Amino acid sequence: MSDIEIHVDRVFKRFRDVIALNGVSLRFQNGNLYGVIGPAGAGKTTLFRIMLDLMRANSGAVMYRENGRGIAFDKIQEQIAYMPQSQSLYADLSVDEHLDFFRRLYGISDSHFKQKKEELVHLARLDKFLDRPAGKLSGGMYKKLGLICALLRSPKIMLLDEPTNGVDPISRREFWELLNNAKNQGILVLMSTAYMDEAERCSSVVLMEYGRVLATGTPDILLNKYNSKNFDELFLKRKQK
Repeated sequence: MSDIEIHVDRVFKRFRDVIALNGVSLRFQNGNLYGVIGPAGAGKTTLFRIMLDLMRANSGAVMYRENGRGIAFDKIQEQIAYMPQSQSLYADLSVDEHLDFFRRLYGISDSHFKQKKEELVHLARLDKFLDRPAGKLSGGMYKKLGLICALLRSPKIMLLDEPTNGVDPISRREFWELLNNAKNQGILVLMSTAYMDEAERCSSVVLMEYGRVLATGTPDILLNKYNSKNFDELFLKRKQK
C-alpha cells in the first residue's frame, strides 16, 4: 500500500456574499479515518467538492502526494471513491445487479469480483437481500449498498458526504464497521457529519463552522485540551472564540 496524503493549503471559497471556506489548511494521510464535523453551512460539502476538483477555489490549493511526491489529480482520480449526500442508486436494480453494474463499470475481473463481493456483502450484512431492489431497502441498507459499491474498486481514498444522515442506530453501527474495515486496509477515509457523537469514533477530527476550522486533532487529545466531556461541549466552547 502506497503512502497517500492530501494537503489542503489556505483554501478560500466565496459564493457571492457568503464565505464558504475561509483559508482552510488541513493534512490527511492514509490509514486514518477523518471526521469533518460541523452543522449545516460549515463548509463540509464545499471542501469535499474542491478536493474532488468538482469546484474551483477562489484561492489556495489542494495537493495530492504519493510516497512523498506530488501527484496530479488526474493521475489519482480513479483511485478515489466518492459518496455524495444524495446518492444516485437505481431504484429498480437489486443489490446483486448494482454490484454487477459497478463491476463492469470499474472493469473488475471476475475472480477478484467474486472474492470482493462475498467479503463486502457479508460485512454489510446484505447477504439475505441480494434480490431486493434498492428502492425497497431501508435507509441504512441503501447507504451500506452505496458504500460497498464504492469499495468494490479497492480505492486508495474515500470521501463520504454525511453518509450516516437519517440512518437508524443499528445500520449506523454496521456502517461504521465498514468504515473501520476500510481504514484498517490502509484506505484514507474522510467523512463529513453533523452528528457530534460520531467524532469519538474517528482517528482524527476536523471541527468546522462557517467555513472556519475550529479545532483539529485526535478525539482524546481535543477533549483533554479543551477540558470537555464531549464534542457538543467542545463545539460550543470553540464557536465562542
